[in-house]
Amino acid sequence: MANSSDLRLDIAPDIVAGPVQSKKVLFWQIIRFSIVGICNASIDILTLNLLLFSFPTHNPDLLLLYNTAAYTLGAINSYLFNKYWTFRHKQATTQSELLRFAMLNGVGILCNDLIIWVAAKLLHPHIANATLWANAAKLCAIIGTAVVSYLGMRLWVFAGTAKGRGRGQNSFSSTALAMGSLSARADENSSGSEQAEGNKSGLRTKRSLSVILPAYNEEQAIAESINNVVATLTPWVRDFEVIVVNDGSKDNTQAVVEHIAANQPRIRLINHQVNQGYGAALVSGFQAVNGELAFFTDSDGQFDIRDLDPFFPLIEHYDAVLGYRINRQDTWMRKLNAWGWKMLVNTLLGLGVRDVDCAFKLYRADFFRSHCLETRGAMINAEILYKLKRSGLTYTQIGVHHLPRRSGRATGAKLSVILRALRELFFYAWKWRSEERRKSGRV
Repeated sequence: MANSSDLRLDIAPDIVAGPVQSKKVLFWQIIRFSIVGICNASIDILTLNLLLFSFPTHNPDLLLLYNTAAYTLGAINSYLFNKYWTFRHKQATTQSELLRFAMLNGVGILCNDLIIWVAAKLLHPHIANATLWANAAKLCAIIGTAVVSYLGMRLWVFAGTAKGRGRGQNSFSSTALAMGSLSARADENSSGSEQAEGNKSGLRTKRSLSVILPAYNEEQAIAESINNVVATLTPWVRDFEVIVVNDGSKDNTQAVVEHIAANQPRIRLINHQVNQGYGAALVSGFQAVNGELAFFTDSDGQFDIRDLDPFFPLIEHYDAVLGYRINRQDTWMRKLNAWGWKMLVNTLLGLGVRDVDCAFKLYRADFFRSHCLETRGAMINAEILYKLKRSGLTYTQIGVHHLPRRSGRATGAKLSVILRALRELFFYAWKWRSEERRKSGRV
């Protein structure tokens, strides 16, 4: 593998062009946000004054109600223009995105109401005219809330469009942009005739690939999942294997996989006699890989293996390619749990990854041969990403489709799984930070 910094400079100069380019992008983003903000403020103030004209008041509490109604109308305009224009977020609207925006606006309304209430109290003795008093207080609230709104949208609601988040955290604003810049440079830096021949034959990579499928009570889905993987990868990869890790299933998962493996030499089965956890299943799979690349996905059929296609040119320039679910097909409770977990993990471990637990990731297999994985539960993805970042390795992120579960039952939201993940998170976050302090010579 070439030096990662050289690769980044070669394949994506827009990501690492330096502070001048970053400041220019940020400058125009703030300009667009300001224009949208003026429109929002106009709607906000116009609505407030219409209410004041129709129902005059000098009561701070009633003004609070008027303000909330006016702010809500401005928020609708804010969402549409900031999503599609300010932050150029072209992906389809998702429930999680709306939830993030609603939560941000909930905080915004609280900040707006708090500022306008305090300003109204302070200005009340000095401004006799009710309309002038209300608008002066409103102006103070708009200025204060604009800062909260911008930071919240840039760093959270529409964070997926950021051009990059530093070493090891680069992300592209769209799959098309990533594929366009990378494939063009891959053609220039590789042997042209061999590349053209490979593309004509459908070959996606010359590297060997190991696919890990952890499975627990997936007898209804595992056969179709394996067949889809084999059928899709056969024309794409000359040398690949599929490692199914049966994590102590109580149904016929083992028997189904054994039957398939008897006729498919590419299929390997690893059995855990008892259920050890999702992380333990992945670790067993990573320890058994023979390929140069290691890819894992769930065996429940909620991912489309064809989404792996754009990962192959990207892995030539990064140490890992991380999928994130474009429109997660799970219950609201699982989405809420996942959001809380992501925020906690990103805060404690400083990851900044868009979808920590998305089970659609491609790595260079040498990483697993040179790093010891310690967790065995749902913490496993966070550990891998933390150690990837700590080692100074690079990754990029790309959207993948998430499909409804057709059979079986998810176990990630079980209380025992959640408690184990939290216990591992707090213990290992403390352990790894202590190791870092010792290495840097601090007590």
